[in-house]
Amino acid sequence: LGGKQLSYNNILDLDAAWRAVSSYSEPAVVIVKHLTPTGIARAKVLEEAFERALASDPVSAFGGVIAVNRPVDEAFVNALGSLFVEAIVAPGFSAGAQEMLLDKRRNCRLLQLSASYDGVEVEVRSVHRGFLIQEVDMGDPERTVFKTVTKRPPSPHEVEALQFAWKAVQHVKSNAIVLAGGTATVGVGGGLPSRVDAVKLAVSKAGERASGSVLASDGFFPFADGIEVAAAAGVTAIIQPGGSIRDSEVIEAANKANIAMIFTG
Repeated sequence: LGGKQLSYNNILDLDAAWRAVSSYSEPAVVIVKHLTPTGIARAKVLEEAFERALASDPVSAFGGVIAVNRPVDEAFVNALGSLFVEAIVAPGFSAGAQEMLLDKRRNCRLLQLSASYDGVEVEVRSVHRGFLIQEVDMGDPERTVFKTVTKRPPSPHEVEALQFAWKAVQHVKSNAIVLAGGTATVGVGGGLPSRVDAVKLAVSKAGERASGSVLASDGFFPFADGIEVAAAAGVTAIIQPGGSIRDSEVIEAANKANIAMIFTG
């Protein structure tokens, strides 16, 4: 609808952001930079969700793209403040919002997508002299039962945050770690060869907000060290697949720190 021509990286980032924001039925905002979410949040209104998503990592959000799952209005445009944004993708834009964006952010690409990402198409990735083609994983299979494996079960507040973080972490590059406070990320660590380093990065991004947060991991913890780093930062609950040969050590570390932990299987 406006702005400069889309670049190769713009398209990839917008696709990643649109996939992530489509995971949520409530008003949600996703900020992506170089295929990595810097912040994900849902709230009653878009502008509140944006403010919470931005607070997750305001430094990395500079020059990113934004995806929202509700039409953009003037209040949302005002909430952007002075943040430099490469592109915004939304189901629609009010006439006033579009006019404001085209007037004040002439280079910002505005994209309207009518359909949420539903995973019906296949994913294709190139390898040497060939392609990998697979169906898209849209989350947990039906009838998946989450299992509390620690002495302390998560509280209702922790369960809500864990469910939010579990959706968010699937959109972060592995090894992926997401810290969440309520229904917003407060720290994201991903794309690292070591899971404990991903925890350290997420904790570093969260700072003081790590205390009282919950943690989601896209893969099992191979050692207890990741749990120990999270516990030292004040994480109170964890959701992860489980399945490590050292699960008992990981569970023991969580129990020692009074952390509630769920295995998704």
